[in-house]
Amino acid sequence: MEIRKFAAIDIGSNSVRLLIEHVIETPKEAMFKKNSLIRVPVRLGPDAFTDHKIPEATVKRLVEAMMGYKYIMKVNEVIHYKGCATSAMREAKNGAEIVKRIEKETGIKIEIISGNSEAHMIFNSQNFIASKIGNDCLFVDVGGGSTEITVFIKGQAVAARSFDIGTIRLLSNQVKKEYWKELKDWLRKETKTIKSFSLVGSGGNINRLFKMAELKQGKPLTYDLLHNLTTQIKRHSIDNRIKLFDLNPDRADVIVPAGEIFLNIMKFVGATKIYVPKIGLSDGMVREVYKEYKSGKRSEIV
Repeated sequence: MEIRKFAAIDIGSNSVRLLIEHVIETPKEAMFKKNSLIRVPVRLGPDAFTDHKIPEATVKRLVEAMMGYKYIMKVNEVIHYKGCATSAMREAKNGAEIVKRIEKETGIKIEIISGNSEAHMIFNSQNFIASKIGNDCLFVDVGGGSTEITVFIKGQAVAARSFDIGTIRLLSNQVKKEYWKELKDWLRKETKTIKSFSLVGSGGNINRLFKMAELKQGKPLTYDLLHNLTTQIKRHSIDNRIKLFDLNPDRADVIVPAGEIFLNIMKFVGATKIYVPKIGLSDGMVREVYKEYKSGKRSEIV
């Protein structure tokens, strides 16, 4: 049995995450076990989506976070990692410049990935549980800047798409009505041949809503319960949400639009329940990192 550590850095619109996982190789399979997940609330989205530029103060915090992640990976003896930036960095005019600065000052390499690449990596993390939920599934990952959807039919991914509908975009009034129509039309087209399917949600907000529902892992979150939770939270100010629901400050504002995005998608496809297996982009990235390692690729952490 071989045990190695791999890592993924996910620079999102609402926060920056470092996921470190053990990969346990046996003669039959490779098992992925979470070692640690570190989340830093560096919010890139508001400036990226409104001004299309990330300001210097935020860039400095991001670089410092990357330096911290570098040392955490070193002491954990991570042998290969992958760093990806998503919607906010895609939209920021200085995104490419920031990536170069991160590498120059920290040695950490970051790739700004497309929405389709993001959806593909999320699919990689979800693929291994698809058979447990059902042959026909609709996977939905809601982030700060975009929503990624993968459609499974008979256990196979038949369609994947990224939409510019995210929690921070909604808070910044950056989501136009036609974006919703585009999402609705795409969903109806891609699911019209499916008579019955499971809806699976991923992302920090749906994970938190699931926890608030106090359901056992493996039990689905119903539409009515999700609607009631979202409505209940929405009634309160940000300060009261933090106190009453034990929410982090950077979660208290985005959790409501996240709930509304999931509820809209459930309405569009007629779904009455959603499964929440606690998976996402970082999980898919680690699986890609492992594939790269097996093909001979290494990322030196100096």
